[in-house]
Amino acid sequence: MSEPALPFGLDRLPIRLDHKEPYVSLHFVMIFVRDQEKSLRFYVDHLKFRVVADVKFESGGRWVEVTPPDGSASIALALATPGSEQYKLVGRDTNVYFITEDIHAKYKQWSERGVRFHAPPQSPPWGGIFTRFEDIDGNSFGLAGFDELTRGIEAQRGVLAKKVEADRRAALEMEIARNVQSRLFPQIHPELNTLEYAGACVQARQVGGDYFDFLDLGQQRLGLVLGDVSGKGIAAALLMANLQANLRSQCTSSLQQLEHLLHSVNRLFYENSVDSAYASLFFAEYDDKSRLLRYANCGHLPGLILRKNQTVERLNSTCTLLGLFEKWNCSIEECKLHPGDTLALYTDGISESSKDREEFGEQRLIGALQCGEGGPSAMIASVLDTVQKFSPQEQFDDATLIIARCRG
Repeated sequence: MSEPALPFGLDRLPIRLDHKEPYVSLHFVMIFVRDQEKSLRFYVDHLKFRVVADVKFESGGRWVEVTPPDGSASIALALATPGSEQYKLVGRDTNVYFITEDIHAKYKQWSERGVRFHAPPQSPPWGGIFTRFEDIDGNSFGLAGFDELTRGIEAQRGVLAKKVEADRRAALEMEIARNVQSRLFPQIHPELNTLEYAGACVQARQVGGDYFDFLDLGQQRLGLVLGDVSGKGIAAALLMANLQANLRSQCTSSLQQLEHLLHSVNRLFYENSVDSAYASLFFAEYDDKSRLLRYANCGHLPGLILRKNQTVERLNSTCTLLGLFEKWNCSIEECKLHPGDTLALYTDGISESSKDREEFGEQRLIGALQCGEGGPSAMIASVLDTVQKFSPQEQFDDATLIIARCRG
């Protein structure tokens, strides 16, 4: 539905997005008064105008501006010195006119507050309805109303009401989407004897494209999953849900062969998403008995193993991103964890958080992990706090982190 054209009196445009012409608008009309404080009280108390400027200078001068509650221009209440040329202008017709949607209601309201009108509202030959009033200095103003204006205001109120309702529904739907997506993150943590682990996702928007999961693969094996879907917002959230559903459904039929599992996930993700959609994924399978970690890094950032002796190993990519290619090859690597070793998986919302064009980076992350104390949950909280302090401005990307520590 197209919005109705703005009628006369409502055609003041907001700041334009184009730069064809420099921005220009009416700022104020100067009215000379005998006493600025008394005049200010008249406009604020009787007419209910807003004060937009009230500045006192070291020289003793004062600059005062007021504006109607719905106006875009101001009235400057300038002090006229007795005997000056400006003083002669006090108490005359200002040639300033106000318009209102209901002149009779405004006439009654202002009259009850002590505003002096020349006459009740009348219908002049030129149409509409009109009256005049004065401020405490006798400065005269016009007050007019038009049927077209009243109809236009009502039409605009209808448009605004629909927009407010649409925004409310959109916010409600976004909140529902956020709650639904929060349930896609792991709700149950399978217990292991030799590994304690935790994960967290701090989304830049209400919904996002980062994904982490903990999967019970049976036979005392745990799947540690971390993914980052292309895009942001609702589109990324839908792709994330698609990836999560594919991965969990394939886990039930391909538990014994990690390669087959990931091949199936890539095929489904490729077939069920647009050509430009893709995801990086780190999938690790941990055996609670042997402490063996088998993993596939599908175009994701390197996983980090912080050994007990303070050395660091990087688990680099073993294959390309998911969803870009129908024919896709995946290789599996493995390593062993020992008591005291820590595994960290993260998305670029951690490493690419920036301040003054400098990224947080892998080395700062390693330092934060090495300084972390307590269990995985406490370490995650410490790392996220360190990242937030490094880059305190608005978050632009989801930040997701998994930490797992091997224990005796």
